[in-house]
Amino acid sequence: MARIDVPDGPGGESAMIWTLRPEMAGMVERMISTVYQRSTLPAHERELARMRIAELNDCSACATFRAPSVIAAGVAEDLYEHLADYRTDPRYSDRQRLAIEYAERFASDHRAIDDELFARLRARFDDSEILDLTLCCAVFVGLGRTLEVLGIDQGFGIDI
Repeated sequence: MARIDVPDGPGGESAMIWTLRPEMAGMVERMISTVYQRSTLPAHERELARMRIAELNDCSACATFRAPSVIAAGVAEDLYEHLADYRTDPRYSDRQRLAIEYAERFASDHRAIDDELFARLRARFDDSEILDLTLCCAVFVGLGRTLEVLGIDQGFGIDI
């Protein structure tokens, strides 16, 4: 249940919350659409990072959200099922494991992102991909925590 009064309307609380601050809604929409429409990362890598952050944020709206664009890109539901075992599960590629680990540290202990992790990242990702992943993580952490703190637990009403 939301901790603030959110108007009823299309898309539920997760869409209507932004009507409380329409001056800022465009910024939120641009952040979300940029992550989903302009990221150069493969959808499955970005999505695994997003889901790990959703787990760490304990954000139910984020954990249940599946963007139509991600589904259309072929990201299957079973990709999420073994996330807790990402370090050892053979279904995940080295890049996927690194994206998850980076997202995990970014969300839970950003100071633990050390030169050793960056060396591993740079062995698999180019610098523009690392920046892309970093900005995606920033959006996922910020919006996920916003929704969780405000008690918005419905999935997003956004078609991205």
